[in-house]
Amino acid sequence: MTNKRLQAYHDVLHRKPNYVEFDKKTSDIFGENVFHAEIMREYLPREAYKSMMSAANSGARLDRRIADQIASAMKDWALTKGATHYTHWFQPLTGATAEKHDAFFTPVGPGRAIERFDGELLVQQEPDASSFPNGGIRNTFEARGYSAWDPSSPAFVIGKTLCVPTIFIAYTGEALDYKMPLLKALHAVDEAAADVCQYFDKNVKKVNATLGWEQEYFLVDKAYFNSRPDLQMSGRTLFGHASAKGQQLDDHYFGSIPERATEFMRDFELESIRLGIPVTTRHNEVAPNQFECAPMFEECNLANDHNLLLMDLLEKTARKHNFRVLLHEKPFAGVNGSGKHNNWSLSTDTGVNLLAPGKNPKSNLQFLTFFVNTLKAIHDHSDMLRACIAGAGNDHRLGANEAPPAIISAFIGSQLSELLDKIETDVKAGKMTPEDKTELKLNIGKIPQIMLDNTDRNRTSPFAFTGNKFEFRAVGSSANCASAMIVINTIMANQLIQFKKDVDARIKKGNSKDEAILKELQVLIKASKKIRFEGNGYGDEWVKAAEKRGLSNLRDTPRALQVWGDKKVEELFNEMGVLSPRELEARQEIEFESYVYKLQIEARVMGEMAQNTIIPAVVEYQNTLIANIQGLFNVLGDKMGKEASDAQIELLKRISVHMNKMKDSCDLMLTARKKANNIEDMEKKAVAYCDTVKIYFDEIRYHADKLEILIDDKVWPLPKFSEMLFTR
Repeated sequence: MTNKRLQAYHDVLHRKPNYVEFDKKTSDIFGENVFHAEIMREYLPREAYKSMMSAANSGARLDRRIADQIASAMKDWALTKGATHYTHWFQPLTGATAEKHDAFFTPVGPGRAIERFDGELLVQQEPDASSFPNGGIRNTFEARGYSAWDPSSPAFVIGKTLCVPTIFIAYTGEALDYKMPLLKALHAVDEAAADVCQYFDKNVKKVNATLGWEQEYFLVDKAYFNSRPDLQMSGRTLFGHASAKGQQLDDHYFGSIPERATEFMRDFELESIRLGIPVTTRHNEVAPNQFECAPMFEECNLANDHNLLLMDLLEKTARKHNFRVLLHEKPFAGVNGSGKHNNWSLSTDTGVNLLAPGKNPKSNLQFLTFFVNTLKAIHDHSDMLRACIAGAGNDHRLGANEAPPAIISAFIGSQLSELLDKIETDVKAGKMTPEDKTELKLNIGKIPQIMLDNTDRNRTSPFAFTGNKFEFRAVGSSANCASAMIVINTIMANQLIQFKKDVDARIKKGNSKDEAILKELQVLIKASKKIRFEGNGYGDEWVKAAEKRGLSNLRDTPRALQVWGDKKVEELFNEMGVLSPRELEARQEIEFESYVYKLQIEARVMGEMAQNTIIPAVVEYQNTLIANIQGLFNVLGDKMGKEASDAQIELLKRISVHMNKMKDSCDLMLTARKKANNIEDMEKKAVAYCDTVKIYFDEIRYHADKLEILIDDKVWPLPKFSEMLFTR
């Protein structure tokens, strides 16, 4: 074993447990580092508190005087938490979060200083924006960008810093982040859904989109991580032969959580709870050293902020426990990768989940209205749903017998399928008789009671109904949830607006309200039928069946991202007021660029590791074999030496074949990469990297992995899967 691997082994074996001592109940510390409503009530004057709640709940504008009072209260509260700095915490189009810390400390004269934080600093700041991705919205020499406070997401303290959630916009007012278009999409679906709710309950004034995310991740010992350049540079192992034991026994899934992992979990969960993140679930996932955590449902914008916070906490806490967290969608070949299931629903200010079946036909008509409109939105905009979860990492998961396929479909279960089929055929398409209208009035078209748990779970479906919500299972583990939530809420708002127009038109023609709703639902059920699929999404049969249905199968990221250039997509986002054509084009450019850079990094790392790490180890072992063969000939003579060294000679030949083929493929990849790098158009460059560079990755890896099992374990320079995946 090489010195590097010996040192990694030594570091792992001598780890000391990092136990967390804690003597309080979890409920006692929930939200203690958050400037939430109860804290505001304590620190703010009544007028300022009311204004703050109005701004948080309805987006009402705050005047400067009130903003000063809120900023002062935030500062005073943060100082009690030991904060020395503040920052606007925002979500640039890197996919991560960003922050620039400034001190509260302000000199006011010789030997004198105060802690200062006023409304101007709270509401808007101007961080240097020149190095963030902008997709051509601004020139490199134009550094000005603004971060503006989002009152709907509470400020919080991490360490010694007060963090204020903000949007991030260009000097021209265009969005340079995920939060601003998410807020616009949430506003659009709020208005559209509230309008439709008026058919059923006049008391509904507001509808919130809710999100419950499930975060999957891997833990790897820090020593092994530091011994793998591919993990450090790309987040995944570009080389590595499958371990003899992987996940085939299903013994890790929901098994007893290893003690060291439990201590790590307890630590980051406590920090999450302090920050108001209601993390309640933890368990082993399918692959060895893979885990999952999940919180309670929250309002969508807040839930997204909390997921990004938690991803940061995972990494910081892991380092304290001598782990590294892997959020890449496919860090290890041969075992399951990681996703981030987005459970989405709509909830009214009267406490009703619009995607939860009711207890009588009337309430079930409301449920069916929102349920069927969701199916229609998915049907009409499936390519957008595929595009919003596209990425270099997720390409390894989608359709890989562990995650939903790249074909977007919806699973709703047998009971709801039968009900929709019945509504489609039973509701009268023509004019109703008096008897029909009486039946409609009493029984709402014979709609039966619908059980809450009316579906089994279909883990192969990318968009599955799970009783009272839809679960978008295809989102990647490293993704910002906002990417998917922007699309889902935008297309749902658009669909509900159209539904309201069509129902109102039927009512004007003389149909009763319930009759008009049912007839329109009948149209939508029929129009969206091909998106419904109850079977195995992993099978080849579904690929063929989906093609016959006319469903898209955008297998790779460059093809999926081309959807953003579609004129109808551009018009939809523009009409809904979520993204302007320029903003959408910029995001497409950024995503093409991100895809290229990620593959470029992987190609470079792969070439460097093959040339500088693997080949030297192979040559070293070849020299050992050659010396052994020569020694046998010297001692035994030509005839007996040949017989005694047949195995070594055959091994030497096999090693040489794989090394030469690996080197040849690396050379071909380098040539393809140079050619692709000369392409200026980013979309064409992304396609070139996908079609002409990436194709060599598997070939190079195949031969490298064969070498791993042929080379003496003492010589092989990289920690193996069997070591990394079974760290305890």
